[in-house]
Amino acid sequence: MLLVLSDDHKEHLSFLPKVDAAVVGEFGRIALEFLRRGSSPKIYEGAARKLCVPVEMVQHGVEGLMYLMTESSKHMISEVDFLDSVLVLGFGEELNQILLQLYLQHHSQIRSILSQLPSNLPAYHNLEWRLDVQLASRPVRQQVIPMLTMRLLLTGGCGSRDDLSRRVLQTDPSTLLHLITTLEAALAAIKTNHARRIFRNIK
Repeated sequence: MLLVLSDDHKEHLSFLPKVDAAVVGEFGRIALEFLRRGSSPKIYEGAARKLCVPVEMVQHGVEGLMYLMTESSKHMISEVDFLDSVLVLGFGEELNQILLQLYLQHHSQIRSILSQLPSNLPAYHNLEWRLDVQLASRPVRQQVIPMLTMRLLLTGGCGSRDDLSRRVLQTDPSTLLHLITTLEAALAAIKTNHARRIFRNIK
């Protein structure tokens, strides 16, 4: 999977080539700290004074780096996909490798932090299923009609198990197999070189 970065995110990260590797690493540390505890204007101001750049530039750079790291960690993208995702930024090989090392070093910790953050979106809790097979009916005495019934249990917005919502889905096995095959083909297609080239050129 490749990340699709918006023009705003690209602009926020555009000043990274202007600073050295140590500063990029420091920005990564600040981004991780902000993810844990929230942002701090004083840290932005201190970094801006050291770099002799506007505070907004530092803030946007840290926020852009935070977005890059959190989205990559959230989707657990591979090293190759990460490098392909940052190619659209037009950075040099050295900076791309620095960003990759930041991602590899912190992605497990970022995923742990993200899992503890409250969310308004429902989350998977459990899946129950039952297979029913109709063997006969009044018009037809011998027949086999399988039907799969699934009940998907979702937790509430903040992961509360006290507020479970239920979704009942029903399908026949052939339709389910077709759906699985189609999704697997889509996942395989997005990993091809052709798809990677398309994602690189998406603006």
